[in-house]
Amino acid sequence: MKVALVHDWLTGMRGGERVLEAFCELFPEAEIFTLFHFKGSVSSLIESRKIHTSFLQGLANKKWYRYLLPLMPAAIESLNVKKFDLVISLNHCVAKGIKPASGARHICYCFSPMRYIWDRQEDYFGRQANRFPVSSIFSYLRRWDRLSSSGVNHFVAISQFVAKRIERCYNQKSELIYPFIETSLFHKRNEPGDYYLVVSAFAPYKRIDVAIEACNHLKLPLKIIGNGQEEARLRKLAGRTVEFLGWQPDEVARQYLSGCKALLFCGMEDFGIVPLEAMASGRPVIAFGAGGALETLISGQTGEFFPQQTVDSLVRVLLRFEGEMYKFDSSVIRQHVAKFDKLIFMGKIKSFFSRTIGNYA
Repeated sequence: MKVALVHDWLTGMRGGERVLEAFCELFPEAEIFTLFHFKGSVSSLIESRKIHTSFLQGLANKKWYRYLLPLMPAAIESLNVKKFDLVISLNHCVAKGIKPASGARHICYCFSPMRYIWDRQEDYFGRQANRFPVSSIFSYLRRWDRLSSSGVNHFVAISQFVAKRIERCYNQKSELIYPFIETSLFHKRNEPGDYYLVVSAFAPYKRIDVAIEACNHLKLPLKIIGNGQEEARLRKLAGRTVEFLGWQPDEVARQYLSGCKALLFCGMEDFGIVPLEAMASGRPVIAFGAGGALETLISGQTGEFFPQQTVDSLVRVLLRFEGEMYKFDSSVIRQHVAKFDKLIFMGKIKSFFSRTIGNYA
């Protein structure tokens, strides 16, 4: 079968791009279609493929490409995948709006329906989300998003949380196949260090401010790996015990993960790869009790939840954790996360394709 892989955009290596890599391994001859591609921003495996971009390629800029959102539906529909028998879209924005040929199969591995138009508008756009013309753009995008979902033969969701959103937004059922990490890349230390850790993009909905202010209040050491649009504001919030390390290569981030007291995970995520990476390093996670974290953490065994997305709620859990760190067994934590290994993911994906489209090789 001729296979096309469709990804929203290629601007850096995050969890979604790791999944794209896995599909590249599964379909070695597949071509990639995307809205725009910043050359050199993704892995050599992805860069080595034939990559087709849309008319947005010449307009996109790393700092403000998200403002092209109103044009993205037309851009994804303009990509020509008519010669392909199987189209696999990896969607968190508009990728599933691609238009395959009549008779071709379209499978969508869905990271989420567009969060910023369905239920997280203010997290991304603040008060602007409710003002004209932004609100009118959102209305148009919701109509398009729902209509274009009818072109998908099978949805695969990354979490139960996302499966419910797919059903609510698109009135479609989905199969659940969790994303993965490569657990063999992570190693535990015999004794952790004396710091808490955040590894995250600096986006408003990540709520890194909650972690900073809680550690300020308790005077606990906090190291932060990442960068992004919120950096100036977050640096102003930070007290003397908070250290910004900037973006770090994967191997350096893994060293910090294995050495922390615990990872602090304060956003509501659709799934959340970084908590898995911390657990693969034998370290517990203190997470906001919502979203995908509820499906990957076990309270009292692999971490703890704080119930409200507030500083006071996190402070209370940190105080308790400081006195109970001894109860978290790094070997038990690592054992728990083994079910999210890449080999498990690949086996489930292959089984899914065999059941839904038969011989796809």
